[in-house]
Amino acid sequence: MCILLITLLISCYQAVSQTVQSVDKWMEYVDDLAEELEDTEQVEILYSDLSNMTQHPLNINAATSEEFKRLPFLSDVQIDAILNYRKRYGDMATLYELKNITVLDWETIELLLPFVYVAEQVQRKRPLTPKNILKYGANELVMRYDRSLQEKQGYQEQPDSILEKYPNRKYLGEPFYHSFRYSYTFDDRLQTGFVAEKDAGEPFWNAHHKVYDYYSAHVLLRNMGKLKTFTIGDYKASFGQGLVLSHDFTPGRSTILTQAERRNNGFRRHYSTNEADFLRGVASAVRWNDIEVSLFYSYRKLDATVADTSITSFKTDGLHRTTGDWEKRRTVTMQTYGGNIRYASPNIVIGVTGIAYDFGKLRVDQELKPYNLYYFRGTQNVNASIDYLFKYGRTKVYGETAISENGAWATLNALQWTPVSYVSGLVLYRSYAKDYQAYFGNAFSQSSTVQNEQGFYIGAQLTPVANWKVSAYADFFRFPWLKYGVDAPSSGKEYMAQIDYSVWRKLSTYLRYRYRQKESNQTIENQPEVSVLPYEQHRIRWQMIYTPTTCLNLRSSVDFAMYKEEEGSSSNGWMISQRAGWTPGQLPLQADLYIAYFHTDDYASRLISYEKNLLYVYNTPSFYGEGMRMAFVLRYYLLSRLSLTAKAGWTHYLDDRETIGTGLEAITGKDKTDLSLMLQWKF
Repeated sequence: MCILLITLLISCYQAVSQTVQSVDKWMEYVDDLAEELEDTEQVEILYSDLSNMTQHPLNINAATSEEFKRLPFLSDVQIDAILNYRKRYGDMATLYELKNITVLDWETIELLLPFVYVAEQVQRKRPLTPKNILKYGANELVMRYDRSLQEKQGYQEQPDSILEKYPNRKYLGEPFYHSFRYSYTFDDRLQTGFVAEKDAGEPFWNAHHKVYDYYSAHVLLRNMGKLKTFTIGDYKASFGQGLVLSHDFTPGRSTILTQAERRNNGFRRHYSTNEADFLRGVASAVRWNDIEVSLFYSYRKLDATVADTSITSFKTDGLHRTTGDWEKRRTVTMQTYGGNIRYASPNIVIGVTGIAYDFGKLRVDQELKPYNLYYFRGTQNVNASIDYLFKYGRTKVYGETAISENGAWATLNALQWTPVSYVSGLVLYRSYAKDYQAYFGNAFSQSSTVQNEQGFYIGAQLTPVANWKVSAYADFFRFPWLKYGVDAPSSGKEYMAQIDYSVWRKLSTYLRYRYRQKESNQTIENQPEVSVLPYEQHRIRWQMIYTPTTCLNLRSSVDFAMYKEEEGSSSNGWMISQRAGWTPGQLPLQADLYIAYFHTDDYASRLISYEKNLLYVYNTPSFYGEGMRMAFVLRYYLLSRLSLTAKAGWTHYLDDRETIGTGLEAITGKDKTDLSLMLQWKF
């Protein structure tokens, strides 16, 4: 190992290409957010969007405030500082000049670097003509293939007599994943693309189905005179703070305070394999000076369980692997239409949003239970809201108040204050009525829905001296009505504190502690009744990133987790991991090695593996028990614009388990090995 490390160091010092970029820092930023949220699909949305932006970075000398706001880790103060620096000193000659902007600490610069580049401003854009489209456009083709080496229960042969009685005991398709993406962009005005995907277990070319299971396509025009956006096909929409409509990543508790605010308003293309969070149809936004009007229409099929004329449940995972899955596939038609009128000046923003949706002749009518008493039931619903933002100096107030067709309200309001460049604070209050119903709602909350929650969040960030940063937040919340797995109104609280230390280009480290208390159904020994009692979660994470040379990056991490019920069991877990990233300047490749050892008492104290993934692919596996995890990623440039990336992940358990996973995903044995390949061609 020592000889290998010395060899890597020597090759790095001989490198002819110098760079200051930490290209994986943004991936770690997304991983940190994943720890705070149980809904990984929402994190995948952010990961996919940021992956796309790294492939189409912004010219830092021409990017607008609106474009910079697509990066959630940049605050308004930092964005204004970049624009003011450009205005005062002219175009940047190198990204090293970011160091001269005092409000940008090294951590933020590292996050920013993969999304920007330096070029002279283009004074006059090329006309959007067929000749220029063919000559100056950028094409990208991405193909991906995944497979597990061990056979899972769902692929094993079953007797015909068993399958006739239990048809869902076997997957209908082949044991591999495959996707195909193509996109074309012409500067910032034209985007078009196509996506096709088949999940592992879904039929690809057999008697059940031919070719891919999921298709998506889009054409999007932007910034053409008064026409801000026009899109046809699959797209995403977001307005206000997400109480009515948002397909963006859900803001959550974070060490970066700007993450709590929704800043992406309008329409964007859907260039993802996510099969649930998008609209399909046509949308347009027109702008006159400070006034912007947006209208949209969507008509698409949804997966659901239908009995006669009733929709008893929706299926949103996009998986169609068994006979039961195919019976739910595209059984419901959903029609959605609405719009937004917005006044936006540099310091004042006011918007009004309205949306209506219906399910045709079918009625949403899930089985009535105490916890879902106030869920939406019916054939159609309407939501409307008013959102606002006021800025005065370094103080900002923003929020949104919404109503659903049944008269129930939801509101979110926040105050963000940055008195000086090294101090910032945020106070946020939200109140979502127990009977507020918004199918497309997606806002700051402790739950996955905008319903049945009240909360008060306060956060602060301080940079007391150079190279040091202290962040902390507290979130107090209550659920006025029952929740799934909680048979009474409940409450909770969450605290986090983090200390960061960084030295330019060489070393960064942080120590984070997070505490969460919630309530759940618990069974007490010798008592037959279920009680609603609090439980506690403690998590500690220490991480150090050391970059001895421009092409070698080392990351060491230690994680602890503790779970404790008030009148029940407790469990503990810990993990130690090491990652090494190598990018030799003389060779057309990048390599990343990750190894971890974990030991937990049970599932309650499970830990997440923060390992590198392929472009557009988000996956953070969690582990419990005792074992080891290894992952190796190699990206090789066959040509300057053609690259092949391979990832191998291996998990070995040292405890006494005989299977890994459950149900049809179960693997016999103590080892699990996954292989992934991705081919990317830019032309």
